[in-house]
Amino acid sequence: MRVFKWLVSSVLLIAIVIVAVGYLYLYILPTGPERTEAKPFPTGKDSFVINAYQHTDRKTIRVWTYKPAKWTPDDPVLFVMHGMGRNAEDYLDAWTELAEQKGIMLVAPEFASKFYRVITNDYQEGNLESYFGWQNPESEWAFTVVENVFDHVNNVNGLSLDGYHIFGHSAGGQFVQRMVAMKPKSRIKKAIAANAGTYSFMDEMVPYPYGLGDVNYNLQGSFAKHLVVLLGELDNNAQQGRLDQTEMAMEQGPNRLERGANFFKTAKTIARNNGFDFNWKLQVVPDVGHEYKRMSEAAAKLL
Repeated sequence: MRVFKWLVSSVLLIAIVIVAVGYLYLYILPTGPERTEAKPFPTGKDSFVINAYQHTDRKTIRVWTYKPAKWTPDDPVLFVMHGMGRNAEDYLDAWTELAEQKGIMLVAPEFASKFYRVITNDYQEGNLESYFGWQNPESEWAFTVVENVFDHVNNVNGLSLDGYHIFGHSAGGQFVQRMVAMKPKSRIKKAIAANAGTYSFMDEMVPYPYGLGDVNYNLQGSFAKHLVVLLGELDNNAQQGRLDQTEMAMEQGPNRLERGANFFKTAKTIARNNGFDFNWKLQVVPDVGHEYKRMSEAAAKLL
């Protein structure tokens, strides 16, 4: 009996230590890169680091930018949301030629994490909850960070822009769709969610992040936003990218193409049944699979 009690006590102690160390490493120690001087965006490619949250300086975020030489305040600003690999610079680079052609200022926040393969709550799920399950305040949602970055864009460049477009692919597509669902009062003008692996179906009976259960939401406000669900015709098997194959994910469909189609169809039905305006669109890109560069080219045509 003494041995059993000792084993139980040891296991509990180890579990407590692991949780404490995990909390310390995830939420206390990593403040992010050093903040940079606030200055107007130069022409071409650049980056800056600011506080992620407005109420505290305990976390910073790097943001990549690209400003075409001929960009004016009458031209669009586009947030580019990276995939699971947290490779914001690569996503920015995929858009630079398109930005020059169309006169778009690019802003690509980098939600860096060494644990991106196993932790999804902080980025594509919006950081509504911590890794340990407690609710985070809206001021610390990842969606709010985008709004904070947009404030910085206006402030340092002497601008008074009233909104921005946003594009995300794969995990970034999840981010964009959930931001439309959870933060409809954001200043997004047009949102493009490309090749998302899973969606938050507009259903309160399904728990977040696969549905809207246990979170506050505004269906009418979300459906009023301009969202394009952009799908690759060939993104139709689980071998492309790292696809969530948990039970709740598989209920949405066997692959990204079908999940996106099912999500859109369900949302359209809910909007119609409630008499809400529905400003969402579904578009399938022919002959393209899970490829962020080609999906970026297709998205650029929508701006």
